Amino acid sequence: MNFAAPQKPPGPKGVPLLGAGLAFGRDPLSFLTGCARRYGDLVSFRIGAWPALLVNNPDDIEYVLVKNHRGFTKNRHFWRYVRAIFGTGLLTARGDDWQRQRRLNAPAFSGQRLAGYAAVMVRRAQAALEGWRPGERIDVHAEIMALTLEIAAETLFGTSVTRDVADIEQSTNVLMAEISARLRRPIFIPDGIPIPGNLRYRRALRRIDQLVARIITERRLSGEDRGDLLSLLLLARHENGEPMNERQIRDEVVTMLLAGHETTALALSWTCYLLSRHPAVESSLAAEVREVLGTRSPALSDLASLRVCEQAISEAMRLYPPAWAIGREAIDACEIGGYRVPVGMTIFISPWVLHRDSRYFDDPEEFRPDRWAGGLAKQLPRFAYMPFGGGPRVCIGNRFAMMEAVLILATIVQQFVLEAQNERPEPFPSITLRPKGGVWLRPQSRCGN
Repeated sequence: MNFAAPQKPPGPKGVPLLGAGLAFGRDPLSFLTGCARRYGDLVSFRIGAWPALLVNNPDDIEYVLVKNHRGFTKNRHFWRYVRAIFGTGLLTARGDDWQRQRRLNAPAFSGQRLAGYAAVMVRRAQAALEGWRPGERIDVHAEIMALTLEIAAETLFGTSVTRDVADIEQSTNVLMAEISARLRRPIFIPDGIPIPGNLRYRRALRRIDQLVARIITERRLSGEDRGDLLSLLLLARHENGEPMNERQIRDEVVTMLLAGHETTALALSWTCYLLSRHPAVESSLAAEVREVLGTRSPALSDLASLRVCEQAISEAMRLYPPAWAIGREAIDACEIGGYRVPVGMTIFISPWVLHRDSRYFDDPEEFRPDRWAGGLAKQLPRFAYMPFGGGPRVCIGNRFAMMEAVLILATIVQQFVLEAQNERPEPFPSITLRPKGGVWLRPQSRCGN
């Protein structure tokens, strides 16, 4: 490392004690965007006592996530807010524990397993759409969240959560709202302090834990090996021959049940909203679906032909990336962009900021799925577009999510036109980027169906 390097790049000074914590808490998306526009690709600031660095250059991001990934870890300041939810599951694990858990989970997302999930995804989507009434105003986001939750439960854990969907989603909404409040709070308040938000958080978490305990108990009692993720977890053995303990199995199931449906649901919710606002794009997508499918159901073999569907989803994730920010913490001193990075510094990487950068995307605020038609993905710098993260910790379910999103979108478009309503959903940054208040649209039967 060059010890003559400057201490830190420019950035907002903030206020005494709190630094930029108040500005970040008021509107994280605007804060990070404003920092990048004003100060450039490397921006230093503080959130309370935490020194932070916003990294907005693809080469520097590659250094953090790939070339020197062992010099960084998941940010401890953030993950302590959600430790009670995810424990030490794949999302939060670090070091050797993470590598072991990644290897354990990987077979559930292999090509052979993915092929078997396609039929479940289409069947569940068609069943869900039977409940849509033409002309009735619905929250498409809530509908899709329920659908992808049931798909995750059936494909990964071999169970049905139909009777639990409303309770799970209500509990998840409470958890996400409380996490968002925690991110905006300038001080850390432990879970055990009985403030109203913590009490709501703990009640919601108990409901999730009760469901997961039931799923695990039912499988144990059945004694079945279904070859799914739950069977892999129950049959797994450590190097000493010991099985995974109950807490570890619980952490992995919670992580995959919640994270396994959220990304797809968000990508589809934002896609449906954007299509409702862009009739020409919607018409082009509908024409593709008619040409490829006719009146039959979509199948795994159709994925390669549903290019406009994929482009629409990719573009929606560009504008509204499910993971709006990625955090790392330096565990070794290093240098980024000619500046010193001390041990303990928080690194922010924001797909929200990157994906709206005019250096990489023409008319970056516009919804233009056709921008992906000419091989843009291969022309971009490697980390200019990263809806699923990047490096060794890239989302393990990225292929699952894209396959699911394309098949569900084709199923929806085949049957319905989604009419825009007056509401414009506001991006709500929690762990993921949710549409605040839902996505309210009016489905109308497509002519000829």
